[in-house]
Amino acid sequence: MHFEFGLCSSLLLIFFVHGLVYAILLFQKGITKNSIANKWLSSFLLLCVMHISPWMLGFAGWYDTQPYRDILFYIPMQQLFFIGPVIYFYVQSLLNPSFLFLKKQWLHFLPGILYLIYSLMIFVVDKLYLHKYYFLANGVDKDFDVWYQYTGLASMLVYFIISNRYYNLYKRLMQQVISYADTVMFAWVRNFLMAFLIMQLTQISFFLLGKIYPFLETYTGNWWYFLLFAIIFYYIAITGYSNSVIAKVPFKLNKLNYAKPLLLIQESSPATIVQVDDIVEDAEYIETEPFGSTKQIDNTLLTEWKPKILSLIEQDRVYENPELSLAQIAKLLNTNASVISKVINQGFKMNFNDFINFYRVQAVKQKLNAGEQKLQTLLGIAYDCGFNSKATFNRAFKKFTVVSPKNWVGKL
Repeated sequence: MHFEFGLCSSLLLIFFVHGLVYAILLFQKGITKNSIANKWLSSFLLLCVMHISPWMLGFAGWYDTQPYRDILFYIPMQQLFFIGPVIYFYVQSLLNPSFLFLKKQWLHFLPGILYLIYSLMIFVVDKLYLHKYYFLANGVDKDFDVWYQYTGLASMLVYFIISNRYYNLYKRLMQQVISYADTVMFAWVRNFLMAFLIMQLTQISFFLLGKIYPFLETYTGNWWYFLLFAIIFYYIAITGYSNSVIAKVPFKLNKLNYAKPLLLIQESSPATIVQVDDIVEDAEYIETEPFGSTKQIDNTLLTEWKPKILSLIEQDRVYENPELSLAQIAKLLNTNASVISKVINQGFKMNFNDFINFYRVQAVKQKLNAGEQKLQTLLGIAYDCGFNSKATFNRAFKKFTVVSPKNWVGKL
């Protein structure tokens, strides 16, 4: 195979090979662990590897040598319309155990499929019918067309926005339905989305700077963008392969409106495979109105349910369960999760996660005031009171007391 080794081609070759290896490893990991998310991330890395290929192979002499020139011309290496949908479904499959890729979701890939058909049409007309360059008479790879680059960038930005919105809706839902929300916010998802955004902002920067510095619009100048792109996707490959995100709370939500009812089903263990029938059977609609909402519930509900919730918390100390959820509270009180959510949000002016952590902090303070810290560690006390991580304990304690746990002990 023809390949001219130089600084530009060799540097991109390193990222190309490593990205391809990680894509294969993630796909294998997805098969062995039955993880759809790993397969989506594998697809994303494969698309990234293909994205830098024209510049790697171009500097390796392919555009100057036949038949390699025609390979680059007629095989669409840059699949810009596929990248956005892939990251969108990756985020969903990572956060939601009940995520299912349905037939209607293939519509997200329709622009990419149409571009593949367009590429095939160019090949058939030029190579099989006219036997000469017609669509490519200007000698420029169609993947570099301005319309394609701009619409591809727009597509990726749109999918970044809706993926980020999905993540924010997920965070808001977790704060409303479980008492260990901090541990399932998954910093990796935030970092992944930020890295993807930096990819797009880098391309926009090169577009704008190219108007000032024409060199950046040349093939050589654009190489710097693809080098930065390669570095970013290499970071995604390494950290994505090593991340241990395991979502436990299956859900279905309306991505268009924050205030719409959310479909919540019972939590599942990491090994549980959620089936469609289970989702329908165990599903429960809850309205997660934020505590700052102007929409008020009937005062009779507050009068009836606030004392019951307080009794369950203060007397039964259910907050000591580190995986306590809104659904479990509702089950103990023989009502639905929507009622409990509304009463806590508006009656106690807190979301469910903060509400439970508030009482955990009060329990820790009582133990500290009683000198419990002389018998066990501060973290051990926190675990006894229902916290399941040091970071969550420190954050919650400081939120409700303004000081850190160590400073509180010091004052005692």
